[in-house]
Amino acid sequence: MQLLIVHDDAEIGEQLMNMLQDYTPHACALARSEAAALQWANKHAHCELLLVQLQAPAVDGLALGGALSEIFPGLQILFFPPYSSTEQRVAVSKSKVFPEPIDGERLLAAVETASAAGPDARDLFQPLDVLQMCCLSGRNGAIQMVRGTDSGIVYLRDGKVGDAETANERGMKALVEIVSWDLVEFAYDATVRGPETISRPWAEVLLEAASCPKETPPRPDTIPASKPPAAADAPPPKKRGFFSAFRRG
Repeated sequence: MQLLIVHDDAEIGEQLMNMLQDYTPHACALARSEAAALQWANKHAHCELLLVQLQAPAVDGLALGGALSEIFPGLQILFFPPYSSTEQRVAVSKSKVFPEPIDGERLLAAVETASAAGPDARDLFQPLDVLQMCCLSGRNGAIQMVRGTDSGIVYLRDGKVGDAETANERGMKALVEIVSWDLVEFAYDATVRGPETISRPWAEVLLEAASCPKETPPRPDTIPASKPPAAADAPPPKKRGFFSAFRRG
């Protein structure tokens, strides 16, 4: 399996590459910027696993993941976010997100899980893993999540969950439904804006969504949910593969 590490800190990047070379049989390359990673991709025929900073001055991990997924079908991705593990509020087993300090044992296990998945496997994430990562990194925009024929969107504003929608639900009920999907493909678009029907802190909202059975109504939002716009009446179409272009109906 071919691995590509993208990290703008030379020391951390070298340490990661040395660890992976010492403890796995996989080929490993290192790039220090998004541009360098794309240059590497244009010169190589395959890459099975991308280990990338979520955000840095020369790296946007979500954007790079999207670009490389188009070049290398079946690409699996692991993220290094810019926050500490002590800031996390939601426990996620088998997470694909590795805050600092990076847990080497857990990272090696995730690499081997990706290796065992095979070349045709979809790159699946737990909704809570993605949402916590985007909230803690202060993201704006929208995340589209897809599980089979199910599709939903979570809207973010300054790292807070502002709204969510699925084919049949809106607001907190939609978020509960999305979190219940367990494993999804996702795409992110920073330019999409949605209404704000949820105003509570992101950690409180995610913890409630994780603990609320799908058939049990969650606590009402502090702001009444508005009627979805006409464009949202139909469920968002299925997207093609992990990180393909974010699309609305």
